[in-house]
Amino acid sequence: MNTGFYKPTLGSRLFDGFNILFMIVFSFLMLYPFINLFALSLNEGTDAARGGIYFWPRVFTLENYSFILQNEKIYEGLLMSVLRVTVGTIITVLATGLLSYVVTVKHFSGRKFMRIIFLITIYFGGGLIPTYLLMVKLGLTNSFQVYWMPSMLSAYFMLLMASYMQNLPDSLFESARIDGASELRIYAQIVIPTSLPVFASIAIFSSVGHWNSWFDVILYNSSGDYDTLQVYLRKMLLEVEALNQVTNQQQAYTKFRNISAETLRASVTMIVTLPILFVYPFFQRYFVGGITLGAVKG
Repeated sequence: MNTGFYKPTLGSRLFDGFNILFMIVFSFLMLYPFINLFALSLNEGTDAARGGIYFWPRVFTLENYSFILQNEKIYEGLLMSVLRVTVGTIITVLATGLLSYVVTVKHFSGRKFMRIIFLITIYFGGGLIPTYLLMVKLGLTNSFQVYWMPSMLSAYFMLLMASYMQNLPDSLFESARIDGASELRIYAQIVIPTSLPVFASIAIFSSVGHWNSWFDVILYNSSGDYDTLQVYLRKMLLEVEALNQVTNQQQAYTKFRNISAETLRASVTMIVTLPILFVYPFFQRYFVGGITLGAVKG
């Protein structure tokens, strides 16, 4: 009986060393753009135009963030963005989850037809102009409802959630039906608690999409009453870029002597990215399990 300890061979050591080196280089390549933007956002604007900023600011300043945060409209936009993410994510997850459960109920004769109908929407769409005209006809323009109603059901999310739900034991649903539970009660008390990983995964996808979205705000809310944070930040960035082109350079220098379009762009990127980075770790364990289990049918 061999009781000795395992001794790694030279080949296994070289393989492990190569993997470690590869992961270090890969991690650096992923993190460097974020670090570089953070350094730029903390650097003085005219100095940043010289280039040569990589890991830390050369002339430290908080003027970029001060310029952004002193605008009161930013906080109104932040509130609207948070409200959109919250309402839109909850409705998308619950509505798409219910649709996913319906197309997995084996005794429902129309489940295959419903799947085909929704799958068609992945490959074919009406286009921008017909979609805009539809929103106008439905009276959704210049309203908060236009943020969450068009994304309430997603065919791609349905595929992920339905694949996960198909792996749940049929005995759970059969016993509930024998006890007289309705399908809505089964969905609320059995499907949702047992499918939390995939629900959390879809919540991440949906919340990131709502948070980063800005084009539909400009397209459907021309009144500006429901502008989100991203739209206000875009307006400020365009303002600085325009002032860099004005004839009176002294005016631009007086108002934005420590700010440039490059450093402000970096600050805007940091502001819209940090909230997602803070939220993601809380959902990471659900994200990995939900996508992995939902992609394999046992």
